[in-house]
Amino acid sequence: MFKDFWIRHENLYYALTNKKVIFGLTLVALVFLLAAFGPSISPYGYNEYAGEGYLPPSSDHYFGTTIDGRDVFTRTVYGLRSTLLVGAIAGTIATLIGCIVGFLSGYFGGTIFDETLMMLTNIFVVIPQLALLIVIAAFLEVRGVVAMAIIVAITAWPWTARAVRSQTLSLKNEEYVSLSKVSSLSVGRILREDIASNMFSYVFMVFILQVNGTMLATVQLEFLGLGPTRGITLGLVMQNAVIWNGIQLGMWWWAIIPGLILTIFITALYFINTGLDAAFNPRLREM
Repeated sequence: MFKDFWIRHENLYYALTNKKVIFGLTLVALVFLLAAFGPSISPYGYNEYAGEGYLPPSSDHYFGTTIDGRDVFTRTVYGLRSTLLVGAIAGTIATLIGCIVGFLSGYFGGTIFDETLMMLTNIFVVIPQLALLIVIAAFLEVRGVVAMAIIVAITAWPWTARAVRSQTLSLKNEEYVSLSKVSSLSVGRILREDIASNMFSYVFMVFILQVNGTMLATVQLEFLGLGPTRGITLGLVMQNAVIWNGIQLGMWWWAIIPGLILTIFITALYFINTGLDAAFNPRLREM
């Protein structure tokens, strides 16, 4: 029974046995556990006074305290939750927009409809992403986590659209797609059952890259002072450390520990993506 399952799901087998995927998933799981259970471990709120300032990591304050006596561990785990949420929402939105535009543009390749969609995509490509993000974020006086995710997603989808379009252009000429057209199946059904289903692994890897990119874009905005005006994120924790000269004052734990956690998560996603690429590509599979 299990043997038949793995035969039918060959790509899944290679993915779950790939060393890079296993390593990446392990790191991701640890980060998610920290975000899920970290706040319940801390007795403080993320804006609550926790004791003296300038305290290094100890058994009382795992990641030390800030210059004004806030617990860095508490602020980090709450900020980690928000940062992961921003990445998931922004990555999902950007992937959905990019896939919809890419599928439609590729399927109707060479038509006015295709040229219109590509023109719109190219407009977003040539506009400086960071400059556009700064303008949009500065325009909103109140920004929450969801608003930040939407802002970042607006500029993150074009490269996905172009990549998916390229794949769709090659798949639409396959015999099974031509057979579906002859059978008078709807465009939506052909895109869903014949094209999107055969690109699932590719789209999933695109989603991972989108989560990575949107999280980094959010942190950039937060360092410029354009992060969420409500709540806390890892970017805001590090920005506060920079503003208050935490590194210069010897409070390395204030900025380095949150930055290290973010780096570990992004690195883990990179390992998962490269591992999946090797698993889904027969030429790259490890023997």
